[in-house]
Amino acid sequence: MPKIFIDNTSYEVKAGKNVLEACLTLGFDLPYFCWHPAMGSVGACRQCAVKVYKDENDTSGKIIMSCMEGVRDGMHLSIDDKAAKAFREQVIEWLMTNHPHDCPVCDEGGSCHLQDMTVMTGHDYRRYDYKKRTYVNQYLGPFIHHEMNRCIQCYRCVRFYKDYAGGKDLNVFAAHNHVYFGREKDGTLESPFSGNLAEVCPTGVFTDKTLRQHYTRKWDLTSAPSVCQHCSVGCNTIAGERYGGLRNIVNRYNAEVNGYFLCDRGRFGYEFVNSENRITKPQVMHQAVDENALMHHLETVLTNHSLIGIGSPRASMESNFALLDLVGKENFFCGVYNEEMMLERRITDILDSGKIPVASLKQIEDADAVVILGEDIWNTAPMMALAVRQSVMKTGGREATEKTPMPEWHELAVKELQQNTKGFMVNVTVTETSLDEIASLNINAAPDDIARLGFAIANHIHPSLELKNFEEAVLAKAKTIADELLKCSNPVIITGTSCYNDPVLRAAFDIAAALKAAGKAPAIAFVVPECNSMGLAMMRGHAFDTAVRRVNREPNVTAVILEQDLYRNLPAGIVDEFLSKCRNIIVLDSLNNATTEKAHVLIPASTFAEGDGTLISYEGRAQRYYQVYVPDNKYIRESWKWLSRMKMIISGKANGHDPHHDSVISSLETALRQFAGISAAAPSSGFSIHGEQIPREPHRYSGRTAMLANRNVSEPKPVADGDSPLSFTMEGYQGTPPSSAIPFFWKPGWNSPQAVNKYQQEIGGDLIGGNPGVRLFVKSSGNMPEFFKDYPEHFRERQNKWLLLPQSHVFGSDELSVYSAGIAGRSPEPYMGLSPVDAKMLDVTEGSQVTIKSEKEEYSFPVKIVESLRNGIVLVSKGLPGTQGMSWGNWVELAK
Repeated sequence: MPKIFIDNTSYEVKAGKNVLEACLTLGFDLPYFCWHPAMGSVGACRQCAVKVYKDENDTSGKIIMSCMEGVRDGMHLSIDDKAAKAFREQVIEWLMTNHPHDCPVCDEGGSCHLQDMTVMTGHDYRRYDYKKRTYVNQYLGPFIHHEMNRCIQCYRCVRFYKDYAGGKDLNVFAAHNHVYFGREKDGTLESPFSGNLAEVCPTGVFTDKTLRQHYTRKWDLTSAPSVCQHCSVGCNTIAGERYGGLRNIVNRYNAEVNGYFLCDRGRFGYEFVNSENRITKPQVMHQAVDENALMHHLETVLTNHSLIGIGSPRASMESNFALLDLVGKENFFCGVYNEEMMLERRITDILDSGKIPVASLKQIEDADAVVILGEDIWNTAPMMALAVRQSVMKTGGREATEKTPMPEWHELAVKELQQNTKGFMVNVTVTETSLDEIASLNINAAPDDIARLGFAIANHIHPSLELKNFEEAVLAKAKTIADELLKCSNPVIITGTSCYNDPVLRAAFDIAAALKAAGKAPAIAFVVPECNSMGLAMMRGHAFDTAVRRVNREPNVTAVILEQDLYRNLPAGIVDEFLSKCRNIIVLDSLNNATTEKAHVLIPASTFAEGDGTLISYEGRAQRYYQVYVPDNKYIRESWKWLSRMKMIISGKANGHDPHHDSVISSLETALRQFAGISAAAPSSGFSIHGEQIPREPHRYSGRTAMLANRNVSEPKPVADGDSPLSFTMEGYQGTPPSSAIPFFWKPGWNSPQAVNKYQQEIGGDLIGGNPGVRLFVKSSGNMPEFFKDYPEHFRERQNKWLLLPQSHVFGSDELSVYSAGIAGRSPEPYMGLSPVDAKMLDVTEGSQVTIKSEKEEYSFPVKIVESLRNGIVLVSKGLPGTQGMSWGNWVELAK
C-alpha cells in the first residue's frame, strides 16, 4: 500500500485511489462538490484544492485539485496549508455571488451539502452586494421540484441523469456564467431514476416534490432503516415520519445492493402508508368491532373449524411463518398463481444447490459480460437494469484503457478514450425493452425459442446436449454469443419469471454451468415478482389449486388470508370458487381491496413503516426493516402479532401479550432449517452500545413536546420498543451503529446524505462492520444435475389461440406504489399488445377493443401494435389499476 504524508503525518492508503478519496477515507474533512464516488472525477468545481509538494524538502509546493490527482508512494501534501485553505474559501465565495440567501425556506436547509462545505471552508460573510443572476424554473413532473437559482454549476445532475442512468431529457444549456440545467421545455422527467437528483444535487436545485406536500425539516424526522417493498431487489432505504405520517423515503447505502441510488418507484411509492384506503378497525361481518369482540368471535371460529392459511409474497417472513405456525405446514398454501409458484420453486432449487452463485447488484455492475434471458428488468427490477448499464459502460471503459492506462475514477479521460466502446451485453426478450440501446445484440422471440437459444449457447460453450431440429440462424447466434462469453472472466446471466416458462430458467442455469465448466466465474440472477416472493417460495408451501380442491371437498374450512389481494395474483374465477367454498374468511391486510371485501373477519395490519419484519430478496439476502413510528391507531399492528394471538386462542393460553420479534425469528430458524442464519440479519432487540439504544431521532430533533401539546402540555414518556435495538427518542448512542441498524446518516459537519462517507470502511466501499443483510443460499445441497438436457420444441403458433404473457410497467404494476399520486399519474392505461400480423388477421387497428377469453373469464383491452412482438403471442398490462390476475403462460382466445 502506498504511504503518503498529509501535513507531515504518514498514512497508508489504498493504491489506485485519488487524493480526495484517500483523504475522506482517512477521516479528513475536505470539501468537494462535483466529485461523486459513483460517478468519478471531472474537476469542475475546484473546491477540493490541496497543496502537493515534490518531497519533504519542498517548502513552496503547488495547489492541485485532489479529485484529479492519484495517490503515489511517498507523496507529500497539505490540507491545512494557508494558500490551499484560502483557495477553497475563495471558491465558495465565488459560488455565493449568485446563490440566493434563502436557506430558511429552502427544502435542503439544514441537510445541505453546500451549507456543510461553506462552513467547512470558513466562509461566513458575504461581500457581494450586486444583482444576482436569476432563472425561470421548470415543471419537471410529480417527483422533482426545480429551483434553478440555487445552482452552483457542479454538473452532478446531468452526469448522473445522462451518463450514469442513460436519461435523455435533462441537459445543460447555454455557457459561461449562464448555464442552465433542465429540460428543453417544461415536462415530466422520463427516467425512472429521476428522484436521485434530489440526493445527487449538493444544493436545493432538485428537491423531493412529494416531501414538499407535507414538508418537515429533515432533522425533525423520526427515521428507521427499511427495505423497499416494491420489487424483489431489496434496495435499502430510510423511512422518515412526522406527526404520525410517513414523509419521505431516501436511500440507505448498501455497497452490495443499491449503493447510492434508488428507482423512483422505491423512492416515491410510499404514500400507501398514508392512504385513506387504510383498514383502521377490525370488522366482523362488515361491522366495526373492538378488540374484545374480535377475540371473542375468533375464539368461536378458530376452535370449531379446520384452518388453512394463504401465505403472501409481500408479507414479511415473520408474518408468513406465524401463519404457518398457526395452521400447520400441511395447511399452508401460497397465494400465487400455480405456474408462478412452480417457477419460483425451480429457482430456489437451483440457488439452494449452490452450484452457481447468485449475483448481487454490485456483482452485476462489475461483470464483464451480461446475458438477459426473457426478463424485461427495466420494468420488473429497475435497479438491476441500472446495474447492467454500469456493467456495460464500465467494461467498455476498462477495454478502452488497456492500451492507455487510466484510473477508473478519472471519468472524463476514460470517456474520451472509451468513445462508443461498450461491454458485451445480450438482451433476449419477448419484445423490445429500454435496455436495447446499450445491448451488443438484441433478440426478440417467444419464450420457448428464448430457451432454445439459451440451451444452444450453453452447448457451444460446453457440449453436453445432442441438439436436434435447431435452426441454423439460432445456432449461428448462439455461437456468436458463446464465443464472446468465453472471452470474459466473470459473466452474469439474468432471467426471471415473466415469461412463465420453466425451460428459460433451466437454459439460464445451463449457460452459467457451462461457463463454470469452462473455467469462468459466472453468477446468476433470477428476478421474482414481489418483495418477499423468494422468502415465500423457500417456505415450500402448497399450491393454491390444492387449496381450492381442499375447500371443495371439506365443507367446514376457515381460510386465513395474509396481506394480499388474491384477485391481483390469480384469475378471478379461481378466487371466486375458493372464497365461495370457505366457511369463514379471515383477512389480515393494511389496505382495502377486492379480497378484503369478501372477508367475514377483517383485521388491520401494519405496513412496513409501522412494524418490524424481514424480507428475502431475489439473491436470498435476508434483510430487516424496522418500525419507523408507533401509529396512533391501537388496532394497527404487525400481522405476526395478530396471528400469534390467534394461536394463543387455539391453545387456550391467551394472555393479551404480543410475542417478541426475537422469539418469532428463533422459532422460524428452528422450524424451517432453510432459514438458518436469518437472525444474523440484524442485532437482537436486547442489543445496546454502552447500555444505550440507537435513537431513531437525530439530536437536533425539535418540538417533541409542542407537537403533542393539544393532548398534554407535559412531554410524554417515550414508547418502549421491545422488538428492536432502536429507541423512539433522540437520546441514545451517538456513534456509528451496526450497519443494519443505521436510522440516518449524520456526523458533525456532515448534515447532508454525503455523511455516508463517515460510515464506510473506504469511500464507495463496504459499510463499517459489513453491509446489511445475510445471504441464505450459501451451502451446496448437491441436489442439482450438472446440466438440464430437456429443451423445448420450437414455438409454433396455434390456430385461433394466443400465448398470454404479462407486460410489466415500472409505474403501476406494483400493488402498493400506485397509491402514490405521482406514481399513479405516471402509470399507463392498460392495453393488449399484438404483432402487426396478428392485428391484421383479427382486423383490428391501434386502439380497437379486443376481448380475451380464458378459463371462463373475459377481459377487454384496447390494442397496441407492437412491431417487435412474435406472432401468436398477446401481451397484457400486468397489475395496473382495473386489471386482474390472469392465466399467464396459457393459451387464450381473442375476439374483436
